[in-house]
Amino acid sequence: MIVLPASNSEGFSAVSAYAEPIRRPIEPVGRYFLAHASRTLRGHTWSEHEKIEAEKNVTKVEENEDEDLGDEEQDEELLNWDPRDWKEADLYAVLGISHLRWRATEDQIRRAHRKQVLKHHPDKKSASGGLEQDGFFKIIQKAFETMLDPTQRRQFDSVDENADVLPPPAKSQYDFYEAWGPVFEAESRFSKKGPMPPLGNADSTKEEVDNFYSAWGKFDSWKTFEFKDEDVPDDTANRDHKRYIERKNISNRKKLKQEDNKRIIDLVERAYSEDPRIKAFKEAIKKEKERKKWEREAGSRQAAEEAAKKKAEEEAAAAAAAASKVDKKKAKEAAKAAKKKNKRAIRGATADMSGDRGAIDADVEDILEALDDEKLVSFVSTLGSKTGDSAKADFVAIANEVGVAGKMRVFK
Repeated sequence: MIVLPASNSEGFSAVSAYAEPIRRPIEPVGRYFLAHASRTLRGHTWSEHEKIEAEKNVTKVEENEDEDLGDEEQDEELLNWDPRDWKEADLYAVLGISHLRWRATEDQIRRAHRKQVLKHHPDKKSASGGLEQDGFFKIIQKAFETMLDPTQRRQFDSVDENADVLPPPAKSQYDFYEAWGPVFEAESRFSKKGPMPPLGNADSTKEEVDNFYSAWGKFDSWKTFEFKDEDVPDDTANRDHKRYIERKNISNRKKLKQEDNKRIIDLVERAYSEDPRIKAFKEAIKKEKERKKWEREAGSRQAAEEAAKKKAEEEAAAAAAAASKVDKKKAKEAAKAAKKKNKRAIRGATADMSGDRGAIDADVEDILEALDDEKLVSFVSTLGSKTGDSAKADFVAIANEVGVAGKMRVFK
């Protein structure tokens, strides 16, 4: 209640008189009105109303119902869960369908709920001698309401960590397709754009693998995180606090969304880096590039090889020519030396001859000048070891042979 100052001594002055307060009844509408009216007419509390609604939902469990629906045994921790913290409980485990989770149909949820109500109804527990405890029963009702509301169920599925399929431990030995296939299958249920392409297997084509990673690189998740919101107080007296909680919830949702997007990106990048098909494709591309490069450079290599071969041949020819020149020079020098030696031998053969020494030497020089290389060698061979007068006849014969006998003074 706002207390107005008694006078304007404190700087207050009323513009006009306040109207008298009017009390008006406010009632809910739609299904909420019907629930409110039912409780009001029958004088039921919220807990009593929930029990009655649950009993209406429980007619009888059909004999041919799935035996595994709602038959899961809840652990003590879940059975003793504080109903005020029902949002933190595993709601699928509460209904006994944790093996189905997000795959459970509405019909399966209803049948599982009926079994849980029959099993955990407070009246049944009291009748069996147990203490009346409806905490877990309230959580069953909250789980049932959440799962039948499509929006609320999507919100819960968005944060249902028990439905997540974790990737294999890093740097461990595992079968890539068996380990990562279920991971991407579980994550694909959050896709806004419909079914995501499957991981495939070792026989998948490069196009299929590229399409898979391309699609997951642009993955758009419908995940929302309202289920983790802090409850906004109904008290309207403190509107600033209410707005603070709302802003805090919006900020937290945004943060969780960013973290989840990054998680998906990291997940895809890690799978890409460990995918044996990607490694095989990269190796094949590398080899193809090397092959094309080899073919492009084949012409250049051939030209270079031919140029090198030609150069080597030219160098070899030049070396051979140089060697031949040297050999010819050596041969010429050897022939020259041999010719001098032969001439000395011929001159030496006349050293002990009797007669005019000057005439003998003059005749010998005329003979040597007339002899060519071949006859010179032949004459030395004819002389052999003859010297002095015993060789005179051979000199006379050679002088006649080369046509210088007319000039001879001794050998004629």
